[in-house]
Amino acid sequence: MSKIVVVVGSLRAESYNRQFAQALTRLPAATGHDFVFADIGSLPLYDQDDDADQAQSVKDLKELVRSSDGVIFVTPEYNRSIPGVLKNAIDHASRPYGDSAWAGKPAGVIGVSIGAVGTALAQQHLRNVLAYLDMPTLGAPEAFIQWKDGLITPEGTIGEQSAGFVGGWLEAFFALVDRHQD
Repeated sequence: MSKIVVVVGSLRAESYNRQFAQALTRLPAATGHDFVFADIGSLPLYDQDDDADQAQSVKDLKELVRSSDGVIFVTPEYNRSIPGVLKNAIDHASRPYGDSAWAGKPAGVIGVSIGAVGTALAQQHLRNVLAYLDMPTLGAPEAFIQWKDGLITPEGTIGEQSAGFVGGWLEAFFALVDRHQD
């Protein structure tokens, strides 16, 4: 069983990406894995002056990431990029320089949007950041998911039309995690 940290790049209570992330963890492919959702909403704004004495919420995030086998980023697209709250969390857990919690952790990048291209640009920007952070990132299949009726069922699962594709993406992510086990 692997421990997977899920980082949702939206703080909105009814976020499409949060609903999708929760449904993702209920897929048959998720069975036998432990998913822990990171709390990025409690982090202060990143300030390099605080590197020597990081807030407890930052220390908690770094410990959560370090204790994991991999990370799934579920991001919306804001203004053709990643949300500031997600970048803030990434910056916190990568600092101070030389003490990154992200280094070497396998990553999956996925997201949901009401637009037809899903979160393609946000995902590309996030992949650029993750490459610098030395996170081996699932390259294929890519998953740009459009939010529409039936994507998430009333029971909180991924709908029949998308479950096979998203389950395949999750299986590919777990294969990446398995390749990077110590």
